[in-house]
Amino acid sequence: MSKKILMVLTSHDRLGETGQKTGFWLEEFAAPYYAFKDAGADVSLASPAGGQPPVDPKSSAADQQTDATRRFNADPQAQAALAHTARLAGLSAANFDAIFYPGGHGPLWDLVSDPNSIALIEAFWRQGKPVGAVCHAPIVLVNAKDDQGEPIVTGRAVTGFTNSEEDAVGLTHVVPHLVEDTLIDRRARFAKTEDFAPFTQIDGRLVTGQNPASSGPTAEALLRAIEDPRA
Repeated sequence: MSKKILMVLTSHDRLGETGQKTGFWLEEFAAPYYAFKDAGADVSLASPAGGQPPVDPKSSAADQQTDATRRFNADPQAQAALAHTARLAGLSAANFDAIFYPGGHGPLWDLVSDPNSIALIEAFWRQGKPVGAVCHAPIVLVNAKDDQGEPIVTGRAVTGFTNSEEDAVGLTHVVPHLVEDTLIDRRARFAKTEDFAPFTQIDGRLVTGQNPASSGPTAEALLRAIEDPRA
């Protein structure tokens, strides 16, 4: 029986007060999407507003393309699935085996505090199911709590887009939250490698990746966690 994975994308498309657009980062969707599909998983897509989530236009630039993004750009079926994401409200963790959040700057504005997203993460956690996020998306974890009322990241090994990476892209003073600082504030055991190099943290069924280059390895780690969430 195929595993059912829920991928949750941002609906936020404004990069603060810059007048620029943001959203989800294409590689961070495409690489996990195909990792899951190629493993035989049944992938469902959702977002706070439903419908087509905004793609960060910078992630569609020629110099940001990867094998996974090129595959997506030539895949009408995947494009149609992305254009019709379900609304987060009303989704049940009982219907899925794991949840995964692609990054991009959008989640810093909406998913970090979205009550439906937080409730879903907490439900997956209570049910012993893996939770994954990559790059900026580990921010979605910081307000989700366990049965003791503690943030689920407290005391757990995590990673995410680092302060130095945010500085490198020139958005330290634009974003409403710095992923590294916020995870550390929740007493997570934050780890990282050099800027923009692949790095994944696995703490049982909590799986996080540092940056776009980490999206594929993080998805593979989530697949392993579905098979053995105690690992």
